[in-house]
Amino acid sequence: MNKKRMLLFRLITVLILIAICAVMFVVGRGHTVYFDAKTAEVNGTEVKPPYKTEIYVNDERVAKLYDGERGMAKWMGQNFKMVVEITDEKGGESHSSAVKLKLPYNMDGIILNIPAMFAGAGQDVYLSEFIPAPEEVEEEEAPSGDGDMMEEFGIGEGETAAE
Repeated sequence: MNKKRMLLFRLITVLILIAICAVMFVVGRGHTVYFDAKTAEVNGTEVKPPYKTEIYVNDERVAKLYDGERGMAKWMGQNFKMVVEITDEKGGESHSSAVKLKLPYNMDGIILNIPAMFAGAGQDVYLSEFIPAPEEVEEEEAPSGDGDMMEEFGIGEGETAAE
């Protein structure tokens, strides 16, 4: 009886730990979200970015973007919320929109193209994965092997060390 009770407590403890891990995976997943103010193509039409786009996350401005620029923010969890304030032309009135998105589990770096998003494009158009460019590796010059070491020791071509 005592062994069955101990086994039951251990099993319940393991199940509770698994449940906590599952919740933490969903809630605690961190993402880097990049915001692009770049020209996009939506349904065959070119959509240009507005004059100025300001992005607010958690009531803090994280990006002020002009044509061709990119900003970023860190976010924990899958339910992303931001406020986008758009100024269409220099000196013009700005208007803002609250945006809520479900971020994909399988992406750490996510790029949101703001002009495509507000042009009504699907998520497959305005959301993509950020893939950093590989760093360029400097190639070191390999020794030529054409007798440089031999010359250092005063041995010419056709001679041997014994001569």
